[in-house]
Amino acid sequence: MHPTDRSNQPSLVDALSLLEAQLGTPDFSRPGIRLYAGDCLEHMRKLPDYSVDLTVTSPPYNIGKEYEEPRELDDYLNWLDAWIKEVYRITAPNGAFWLNLGYLSVPGRAKALPLPYLMWQRIPFFIIQEIVWNYGAGVASRNSFSPRNEKFLWCVKNPESYTFNLDDVRDPNVKYPNQRRNGKLKVNPAGKNPTDVWQIPKVTSGKNRASRERMPHPAQFPVALVERIVKGCSNEGDVVLDPFMGSGSTAEVCLRLDRPVIGFEVREDYIAMAAARLDRCIKQERHRRSQGNLFATT
Repeated sequence: MHPTDRSNQPSLVDALSLLEAQLGTPDFSRPGIRLYAGDCLEHMRKLPDYSVDLTVTSPPYNIGKEYEEPRELDDYLNWLDAWIKEVYRITAPNGAFWLNLGYLSVPGRAKALPLPYLMWQRIPFFIIQEIVWNYGAGVASRNSFSPRNEKFLWCVKNPESYTFNLDDVRDPNVKYPNQRRNGKLKVNPAGKNPTDVWQIPKVTSGKNRASRERMPHPAQFPVALVERIVKGCSNEGDVVLDPFMGSGSTAEVCLRLDRPVIGFEVREDYIAMAAARLDRCIKQERHRRSQGNLFATT
C-alpha cells in the first residue's frame, strides 16, 4: 500500500493498536488514546515510517522550567534537531508538523531571541508560515515591551499536497453581510480566515483569575489553540502525535474531534494528570453525545 493511501486503513482503535505493537504497553490507554511515559526520542525510534499524520507539540524552551534540565545552547539545539528529524521520518507524505517555540536569552547577543530563528535551517520539513499566538496576558516588563506572544512554525512534508481545512477554522464571529458585487456575496458567509496572528487567551493561574481548564501544569496549551490546528490540518481518523504531552491538551482535543492520538511524556506525574483529565473528558463526551442522540430521536 502506498503510504498516502488511507482507504484500506483500520479504524481509530485498530490504527493505534498497530502502533502499540511497536511501542509496547502504554501507561494510559483508552479507545483512540495511547499515552507513554518516557523519552520521546526513544519512543519515536520504534515507530514505522509514515505512521503519523499530524504532530502538534511544544518542547521545553531551555529556560529552567520545572520539567526540564537546562542545557548548553548548542546541546539544546542538537537535541531539538534529533527528535524533529524523527518526527519527519514518521510523518506521512502529506502530513504536517506544528512546532511551538518561545524565547531564550543568548549571553552577549540577545535578551529574548525567538527560538524559530535558530532552528529554521535545521528543520527538514517545508515551512509554510510562522503563526503568531497573541495571548493577551503575560510577563510585565519595564525595560522592554511586555511579551505577549509565542511562535508556531507550520511545517509540511510536501508543499504541493497537505491538509488545510480553512472552512473548518473560519472565525464565525466575523461576518460580511453587505459585501456584495453585482448582487452576489463576495466573501465566505461562514466567517473570516483567522489570519496568521491568533488572539487566543492563554491558560491563566491564580486564585481569582484561573482559567476554567487550568491544570497544575506550568505551561499548558489552551484547548482552543490546539483545536484550530487539529481541525485545520488533519481529518477525522488521522493519527496525531504530541511528543511532549504535558497536561494532555492535545489528547483532549483529539478525543473530541475523533482523531486517534499518541502522547509521550517524560514525567510520570504529568501522565497521571493527563489520564485523570482525559477520563473526565470521556465522561463529558459520553453525556454530550447521549443528549444529542436523545433529542435527535424525539
